[in-house]
Amino acid sequence: MDYKVSDVEKSFEGKIVENLGNNDYVIKINDKEHQLRILSMDAKGIEFILDQQYHKAKYLETGTSEMNLVIDNVPVTLNMNTHFDEIVFKNSGGGGAGGAQLALKSQIPGKVVSIAVVEGDSVKKGDVVCTLESMKMQVAVKAHKDGAVKNLKIKEGATVAKGDVITDLE
Repeated sequence: MDYKVSDVEKSFEGKIVENLGNNDYVIKINDKEHQLRILSMDAKGIEFILDQQYHKAKYLETGTSEMNLVIDNVPVTLNMNTHFDEIVFKNSGGGGAGGAQLALKSQIPGKVVSIAVVEGDSVKKGDVVCTLESMKMQVAVKAHKDGAVKNLKIKEGATVAKGDVITDLE
């Protein structure tokens, strides 16, 4: 996601450059790359390590394009131009298999808000398969490749954990 963070004294812009898996990311803040590891995340907040330094954030209020939170006791506003669904909900087995990976997996926990497909539907890479709610944000989970929906493993209202298979695309 692209974002701009501001508090009383400063602001900066950044974006997630790469999802390395296992809650590790490369992010870019004001054109400088940093290492980010998410330690825990729930509806109340997030604990993370940024460049080997521990931080804790508490969510205060979330909207569709703005999130108010407190990071290490400093209030900040996160303005998002989000591509969250494209980065966080990637096919977790996507590297090295030449697109042969069938399973579309969730990379973070969430509640299934809606399902846009049924078994047997044909989808193109990037088509919305379902929408999850995570940390008070609704995120579209998109197909990681062209294919037919097989073995749909989710139902509306159910929760998925990180790594759970949403469906197979054959």
